[in-house]
Amino acid sequence: MITARAEGDEAPLNMMARERGSSTVLRILLGSQLRRRRESRNITLEAAGHSIRASHSKISRMELGRVSFRLRDVADLLTLYGVTDETEREALLSLVAQANRPGWWHNFDDVLPNWFEAYVGLEEAATRIRSYEVQFVPGLLQTEAYARAVVMLGHPDCAEDELQRRVDLRMARQKLLERANPPHLWAVIDEAALRRPLGGPDVMRGQIKHLLEAIASPTITVQVMPFSAGGHAAAGGPFSILRFAERDLPDVVYLEQLTSAIYLDKREDLDRYQAVMERLCLDAIPVSDTRKALTRILDEI
Repeated sequence: MITARAEGDEAPLNMMARERGSSTVLRILLGSQLRRRRESRNITLEAAGHSIRASHSKISRMELGRVSFRLRDVADLLTLYGVTDETEREALLSLVAQANRPGWWHNFDDVLPNWFEAYVGLEEAATRIRSYEVQFVPGLLQTEAYARAVVMLGHPDCAEDELQRRVDLRMARQKLLERANPPHLWAVIDEAALRRPLGGPDVMRGQIKHLLEAIASPTITVQVMPFSAGGHAAAGGPFSILRFAERDLPDVVYLEQLTSAIYLDKREDLDRYQAVMERLCLDAIPVSDTRKALTRILDEI
């Protein structure tokens, strides 16, 4: 469940969300603002739902940013919550259309699972992405040939056009690293993922060369978790931690499963995974030696 990071003084939604254009984040932030105002008036979910001719569960989904918003519903709720200042109302109502605006990823609805759609939207708005990968190079750092090999593992029987669509989606996600204000990507990759001959030697050589080029960017950091580290803190498997500029949006831990995903944002979960990530960075080969480690692996392929 995604909830608000803090309950401090009410403030306009951060312009960064608008600039990054993530409807996912805007829905979450707008829902958070509505929840804050409802709770400040001690109005129940049931009462709020009744005011817009809806169930309490719809109000809950709106406050979590899991559904689209109707302008009339938001206006009626603001009235119920005592929001009469025209400037404040206009600022919130103006976000409705933006929050409902389809992201670029909706062009890939035919190959984008519902459980992954939220992650793509959050990834698009993140200012910092930290990830640990065991089996594969992170999707944001994959070459097209390597991505094709990964997709084929999960969809061995799909037609060529569907396969290419799935690869194109992965390549489209990478464009966020090329924009003027990209997130800082910090990836810890298990040595096994770099030595596993996915797609064959030529594909792997191309992938390692791509990583060597990527780490030249000041916003991309890669570390290798060597075999020599033995057991380590992330015994549970791969995960990602996303951070955002908006103070109303908490960090999110993303755990991908075979046919679903888990999103964690409770403070105790975040603290635990942050500690694990810090431990991984300490156990991995230092950043200053990443180029040397990747070059050695490249020479041995």
